[in-house]
Amino acid sequence: MKYLIWILRILVGGLFIFSGLVKANDPLGLTYKMNEVFEVWDMNFMINYTMGMSICMIAFEIIAGVAMIVGNYFRFYITLTLLLNIFYTFLTGYALVTGKIKECGCFGDCIPLSNSVTFYKDVVLTAMCIVLFAYRYRVFPISNKSIINASIVGVATIFSFGFQWWTLHHLPYHDCLPYKAGNNIWEKMQPGPDYTEAVYEHVFVYEKNGIKQEFTMENYPWKDTSWTYVDRKDKLVKEATGLPAIHDFSLTDSAGVNQTEAILKAKGYTFLWFIRDPEHAKTKNMDRLRALITKSQSLHIPFYMACSADKEICRTFEEAWNMKDVPFMTIDGTVVKTALRTNPGLMLIKDGIVVRKWSYLDYPKELNMEGDNLSAK
Repeated sequence: MKYLIWILRILVGGLFIFSGLVKANDPLGLTYKMNEVFEVWDMNFMINYTMGMSICMIAFEIIAGVAMIVGNYFRFYITLTLLLNIFYTFLTGYALVTGKIKECGCFGDCIPLSNSVTFYKDVVLTAMCIVLFAYRYRVFPISNKSIINASIVGVATIFSFGFQWWTLHHLPYHDCLPYKAGNNIWEKMQPGPDYTEAVYEHVFVYEKNGIKQEFTMENYPWKDTSWTYVDRKDKLVKEATGLPAIHDFSLTDSAGVNQTEAILKAKGYTFLWFIRDPEHAKTKNMDRLRALITKSQSLHIPFYMACSADKEICRTFEEAWNMKDVPFMTIDGTVVKTALRTNPGLMLIKDGIVVRKWSYLDYPKELNMEGDNLSAK
């Protein structure tokens, strides 16, 4: 039993550390997933707290994983871990049964898992936690010196919060999203060669003598006046295949003209400055950004502001930030969340291919054109 407990400690602790690290790479991803869940549950008031909840949950996974392996306060951590896994199992089971949540985001966007795989993973993990909880009094710290055990967990705590702070204020250390460097945005917007549309079945609900019954297009009682129409549902029969990785990416100019294809297919370099919410956008390093705009214009490199707010709001902030000479485009807010995690953020593309991305803290200080190659530092 001693060796089994050690194996389970390493497996559960290691999986929690790995899961936490993957999500700590992009805490906003978990925040958006939490928002999706609360919207499905009609608990929109919780959206104001999801950022803090995601940061704490990610930190707990890393800290608890380290603490279980080290054995520091094991009884406390295994109890909380078991309760958390029970909740995870319920959540993934709900997603699997209802289909209202596409993915639970267990390992973030870097390692997408289907709801069925995630659910069975959580069932196994919960079973392992139950065993560890049952034998919690037989687990001892790896060191006889409590200061060593506490120091290891302390370092994990500092790292778990520090790394998240860094990724939130800069950008994910490892970009797993469709707009990562090297991807051609226009190509990612096109459906795959195996593309097929989703197939739905229309189901009609009628009522007769207080009893509701579902009918299809082939047998619904349209001639029988004793039945009363109640509702119509669309049931998914077959999911679409070969869907494009990027959806709804559309850049519209101030005149309402769609410029997406013209910008993404343009030869050479192009800067796109994404703003998700102008009212709450960080204005640090704006002088550096303006200098960058001036330099790019001297090098004949197009620079666009892609704003997810209303056109009039964008113009208001355009004037406040002294950027009247920068063409602005409107874009969907969800797209901006995926394209760049910071608000605002800068993207450089060449021939439609993402070259590099910067957060508002990391705008390049210098631009140099050598032949056909642009260096940004």
